[in-house]
Amino acid sequence: MSRSVVVDGVEIPEALLAEELQNHPGLSLSEARAAAGKALAVKALLLARAAELGLRPDPEIDEAGREETPEEALLRAVMDLEVEAVSPTEAECLRFYESQPDRFTSADLYEASHILIEPRDARPEAEVEAKRLAGRTAKSLAGSPGTFALLARELSACPSGAVGGSLGQLRRGDLAPEVETALLALEPGRISGPVRSRFGWHILRLDRFEPGRKLPFEAVRATIGAYLEGRAWTAAAARYVNQLAITARAEGVAIVLTRDGTRRDGALMLGDFLADEVAAARVEPWLLATDAELARRLIAAAAEAQSTPQQFVRNAAASFAEQADDERWTQLISAIRDAEDPALAAVAQILRTRLEPKARTHTLFRRTASK
Repeated sequence: MSRSVVVDGVEIPEALLAEELQNHPGLSLSEARAAAGKALAVKALLLARAAELGLRPDPEIDEAGREETPEEALLRAVMDLEVEAVSPTEAECLRFYESQPDRFTSADLYEASHILIEPRDARPEAEVEAKRLAGRTAKSLAGSPGTFALLARELSACPSGAVGGSLGQLRRGDLAPEVETALLALEPGRISGPVRSRFGWHILRLDRFEPGRKLPFEAVRATIGAYLEGRAWTAAAARYVNQLAITARAEGVAIVLTRDGTRRDGALMLGDFLADEVAAARVEPWLLATDAELARRLIAAAAEAQSTPQQFVRNAAASFAEQADDERWTQLISAIRDAEDPALAAVAQILRTRLEPKARTHTLFRRTASK
């Protein structure tokens, strides 16, 4: 039988986990395994809950024309039905607006013009010639700034030269960094000296600069409300899925995934022993028939704790379910894999861990306190 792992009360075959790993690139192997296991467990828990609720898939088509799969439709349906986020109040929206001023400030806008002088070819001589022409042009404009448009039409290698060098309205990031830095260092109406970029030599003029302004609350109220509601829904969805996982872990292995990803109910249900004394009472006679020594230890431990064997079994199962992480669940599953009754075998394994004497360790040398 192939090896499997347990994540949040869901037993997952290693082969299925390996397939899911490819959907979590960029992570280390351990992180990818954890993410893949979590994704498969969450999907299984949600689909199981959809089945409990009697939901039927009703696939929708998104804006791109892609239709949901039946599983995707069920996942959406169960979340829509059971997860609800409280809409933010006006005061909450206003607090968010006032605490995040940069998010609600319009972008800086500016208008600029340039003359681009390109080297004619890749020869060093062509670069020197282009630089000299850019220098002479900048010097000429320093004395006659009104000739900028005329010179742009005559000299610029950029298509903007046909409109006097105008680049139109721009935002930060629209131009090459070195060009933008030089432009925004100018006062409106001023003309720069030659500036080199990968395109060639630029003579720049800043025509107008309009700093960003804080948008009024009324203009962004709906956007803030939608963002906060979405954030609240995400948090509520995480809490909901976490509660499903807690419930599944408390029961034991509630769901088993097969190699092809289909689900069946898990056989290892410690919840039966936690809630039902009749189920717990099955352990003692079963141990007497299969492991008399462990049965003797159970009876003795129960008497020492002034308890019944049934209650001792329930306490041991509860303690394991409360404290065990996914690694301990995986170890337990491996230990009882071929058992005819996995639940009984699991309780027996928990009792062995708790009741069997620990192996003694010996030291060859005993250190004595110095005098």
